[in-house]
Amino acid sequence: MTRPTDGDGAKAARAERLAAQLRENLKRRKAQARSRRAGNADPRSGLDEQSGDTVAKPPESADDVTST
Repeated sequence: MTRPTDGDGAKAARAERLAAQLRENLKRRKAQARSRRAGNADPRSGLDEQSGDTVAKPPESADDVTST
């Protein structure tokens, strides 16, 4: 007779954990999209408040750049 191995349980647990993470990510992304459509962009730094795009800003001057 064959016995179920611990690997089968681990695979099922991993699949369940990944599915839960995917659902949470989808909820978060939908909330972000609704917020952006309403004009309330995510206030965290690095986000362009009007378009929601990530913005990489160049240094103001050569003095701002530190070399290592």
